[in-house]
Amino acid sequence: MKIINLLFAFVFLACACDSNKQEQSEKQQINAKITDAAVLHQSIKALNEVIINDIFVPPVSSRIYAYTALASYEALHHEYNDYQSITSQLNGFEPMPQPEAGKTYSFAVASIKAFFTVGKGLIHSPAELEEAENKLLSTVKPQLSEDVFQRSLDFGIAVANVIKKRISKDNYKETRGMARYTPIAGEEHWQPTAPAYMDAVEPYWNKITPLALENPAQFKPEIPYKFDLDKNSPFYKETLEVYNVIRNLTDEQKKIALFWDNNPFVMVYEGHLEYAIKKISPGGHWVQIAMLAAEHTKADLIKASESYALLSVGLLDGFISCWDEKYRSNYVRPQTVIEKHIDNKWIPFIQTPPFPEYTSGHSVVSHAAATILTAQYGENFAFVDSTQIEYGLPSRKFKSFLDASAEASISRLYGGIHFRKALDNGSAQGIKVGDWVIKRIKTRKELPI
Repeated sequence: MKIINLLFAFVFLACACDSNKQEQSEKQQINAKITDAAVLHQSIKALNEVIINDIFVPPVSSRIYAYTALASYEALHHEYNDYQSITSQLNGFEPMPQPEAGKTYSFAVASIKAFFTVGKGLIHSPAELEEAENKLLSTVKPQLSEDVFQRSLDFGIAVANVIKKRISKDNYKETRGMARYTPIAGEEHWQPTAPAYMDAVEPYWNKITPLALENPAQFKPEIPYKFDLDKNSPFYKETLEVYNVIRNLTDEQKKIALFWDNNPFVMVYEGHLEYAIKKISPGGHWVQIAMLAAEHTKADLIKASESYALLSVGLLDGFISCWDEKYRSNYVRPQTVIEKHIDNKWIPFIQTPPFPEYTSGHSVVSHAAATILTAQYGENFAFVDSTQIEYGLPSRKFKSFLDASAEASISRLYGGIHFRKALDNGSAQGIKVGDWVIKRIKTRKELPI
């Protein structure tokens, strides 16, 4: 009897050792795979393509980037002992699920699953993301046991479900059912502009619950100049500046305006032909810049995930802050004033987007993004922005992220769609948003003294 018990114990220990060896082997494979950020970059690229093809307006695009990036990070950070949750520091998120103690996970797999599970619920073409998700997961699955793979998928879904609860409560759905926006009468207020005379974009975006901001008006800028057609008034002088800049654009200024146009749906009219040109949004442009920075520095998976998450929080809150002011001041566009009071044949160099002028969305979100990326990669991070090559535009070189954001801002003057004050005050507004995100969110755990 004792011999049988000893044999049983030996067999049990042998099986346990084999199981432990298998778990350790899987863990080593997971660790080797998880440091490669390519899987996250590929996820972002797939999402970019769908956002462009589905034609989401810039504020809505920023919301998609934010929730998917947060889902990815929240599923991934458990692999790294010195990283901590971001959503626990934001507004309105329930506690995230925790991995089961003693169990092996591929948090890279969980991260992929969380990213795509959230993303597919925010777009119009989920089948395209489904295909990209399956391709990415198929590259990891053969290296893991079925148990570890499924456990990791389940954990990613659990994280995504908590993110989805926050999504359902951010007032986006409610704003879809609000009354159609009617432009306010008066020459000082925004009116739809040629050639498409499109309806106002997202007039209720300040109803969306911010992620990090305390409220949409937290960084409310000073009011714009009073509408005044007296030739000595600040308003008229600003208007005349836009008019003259467009009449005397240099080749370099044209290149800058086109590079940062980032209008996701430009309408083109040629005779009886009418068609749209799809482009990446301002937020999408900065997400791609973050990808360039991560690839250039060979950032590992957690560093890239951290970068996308913080950046995307700043982009969404930047749009909320900017749109809060846009529909409060409801400021007229240069095109409307110039066509009526200075030159009825004048047209801007790029198409005027369909929403109020003040402040400049590019100025706000670009400076928010540049401030956050500077905190992650340094003040003098020189880079070549090649993100627009696929849209037929050459690369541009920048000395820093803030150098790029300054050019993005001034591009709106060169495009003829903004007054200078909207650029200057929008830039300051964006820096405040970016600084707030950096100060409020701590991704690294404080080490014990």
